[in-house]
Amino acid sequence: MRMTKTQTRYVCQECGRVAASYMGKCPQCGSFSSMVEEIIHDEPATKSTAVRGLTGRSAPRSIGDISAGDEDRIRVPIEEFARVLGGGIVPGSIVLVGGDPGIGKSTLMLQMAMEMASPFGSAQGKRVLYVSGEESERQIKMRATRLNNGKKELPKNLLLVTETNLEIILNHISEVKPELLIVDSIQTVYLSSMDSSAGSVSQVRECSSQLRELAKTSGISVFVIGHVTKEGTIAGPRVLEHIVDTVLYLEGDRFQAYRLLRSVKNRFGATSEVGVFEMREGGLVEVTNPSEAFLAERMVNAAGSSIAVTMEGTRPILVEVQGLTSPTQFGNARRTANGVDFNRLLLISAVLTRRVGLKLAEQDVFVNVVGGLQIDEPAADLAIAAAIASSWKDVSVKADAVLIGEIGLAGELRMPSQMQARLREAQKLGFKTAIVPKALRKGEGYPKGIEIVEVRSVDQALNAALGSKEKPKSPPHMA
Repeated sequence: MRMTKTQTRYVCQECGRVAASYMGKCPQCGSFSSMVEEIIHDEPATKSTAVRGLTGRSAPRSIGDISAGDEDRIRVPIEEFARVLGGGIVPGSIVLVGGDPGIGKSTLMLQMAMEMASPFGSAQGKRVLYVSGEESERQIKMRATRLNNGKKELPKNLLLVTETNLEIILNHISEVKPELLIVDSIQTVYLSSMDSSAGSVSQVRECSSQLRELAKTSGISVFVIGHVTKEGTIAGPRVLEHIVDTVLYLEGDRFQAYRLLRSVKNRFGATSEVGVFEMREGGLVEVTNPSEAFLAERMVNAAGSSIAVTMEGTRPILVEVQGLTSPTQFGNARRTANGVDFNRLLLISAVLTRRVGLKLAEQDVFVNVVGGLQIDEPAADLAIAAAIASSWKDVSVKADAVLIGEIGLAGELRMPSQMQARLREAQKLGFKTAIVPKALRKGEGYPKGIEIVEVRSVDQALNAALGSKEKPKSPPHMA
């Protein structure tokens, strides 16, 4: 009888690189102490090599003969969640939810599970199975009671189980036959047929593949919670994000109340879509008008404050950008960015110094986006520049004005995308003036209730925003 041969390999838990011997630093991703030993058994020659399919049908078929199967999406009572998913849950889809520890992933998923299983909501009492590998049933019950806020009894269709063995979980699924499955988290689930520990690259990859096969063959919608690394990416192999249909990130500053659920991949809807929530004692509460919430505590006519209009997916959001300049106490001036890209701040500071004449070489420059929102698009460049110039000149930006535009190295302004949607949102919130780059086709598609000030350069925009055409020779606080 032929014995199976056992081999040893080392796999990086960050990027999945395989090496024959141990290395302290992964040569592919540069992570230290991330190579973990795994034992490989050669499969017996008698074992079938057939590949499992998603549908059990391997014969090629004409695309015209395949029924589209237009199934209605499962309605989600949480509107912000439904918006990010693209309008609801697609039957048979698998969704990966990631985020920093303590940001509210389990809270959000338990809230959704309770709403979906409630017989009083629009979901009409879907059968939901919540599988937890990190918390006991009693802990989940305590959180559910707190989230329920004593309004009504907990839904009977929400079933809890604490299990990490995937074979046992699949047996539970075949017995319960849920319409919605939540796994918290994928790093705690393992297959007993594999020698590697739970959370390893091979375990995460194989468990995710089996859950995907379950979703596609049975029509069960699967939600999987994933841990993130210290860099903020989903832990485990990159292939995990390719296996699932949708990848959602729950973002936000843990010291702020607001949380953003962002879609970075969605096969059934728009990517980069965002849902806004506020963390309260009773759980995550939807913020239906995020622009109004982000501007609620704004100090009108304060120097160093401007309003930017950023696009998060298909949604325009108005945010307050704050800038502060202060004489440096050290040899090199500091640049501190909170909520904006640091390199973008360096570029804008250089343009203001070179093209506008602001003496920022001996000034510490601080920029902050109120509310904990992270702005990545260049359409907020003009608002950042206006906030810095307003603080340097000690002159406030017009209180009823928004600034939209990308700044070039020559000091010119460039038109961002979806300008009409941005202006409509600003008009809806009561802003009377919009300072924007000069368009090739003047005023095409702009709303009528807001004054459009078209400018070509940063200098012209700052003159329009600050109401002053003369630049002081030195800042007021340096005179």
